[in-house]
Amino acid sequence: MSPVDPTARAHQRRSELLDRLVALYLAEGFSSFGIGDLAARMRCSRTSLYLVADSKEQIVLAAVRGYFRGAAQRIEARVEAEPDRAARLRTYLLAVAEELAPVSARFYADLAAYPPAGEVYEENTRLAAQRVRDLVDEGVAAGALRPVAADFVGAAVAEVMTGIQAGRVGAASGLSDAEAYRALADVVVGGLVRDRE
Repeated sequence: MSPVDPTARAHQRRSELLDRLVALYLAEGFSSFGIGDLAARMRCSRTSLYLVADSKEQIVLAAVRGYFRGAAQRIEARVEAEPDRAARLRTYLLAVAEELAPVSARFYADLAAYPPAGEVYEENTRLAAQRVRDLVDEGVAAGALRPVAADFVGAAVAEVMTGIQAGRVGAASGLSDAEAYRALADVVVGGLVRDRE
């Protein structure tokens, strides 16, 4: 029997804890949890939590980044699996909606109240808007989407995404972030897809 590498074991333990933290934070937010509370909820030691990061604030940021990184990977996998250039934009926006569906209002409120975590969300919103521009460019080049200015579409979508992220769209419409992304997909794709004969 070969010995288990302690570094690999610590990395695996950190990864497992991070996944559990993400699930807890998405469901209940993060601002109300101190390290002791987290250790009790996670049924682990404080020392184990410090495998994730060196402080409560850094643990929060590691979990928020981990959530958005994992979501981006899952979204891109779905987009890459879609061969239809017209459908890829819709696939992308609907995948974003699905990734946001389990996120609680408390998590969003905590993101808004803690600027470093809010900045992670803002950066991911900017990256998503750029991805929309890229998908529009690809769709237009393939003849699957009507010829439009991808930069304009990307900028318009970025404004809506920013409004969703800031809570303005939800306040005005009553939609959750996930529902707003689904509605955005309907509007954008409906306006861009060529009629198929």
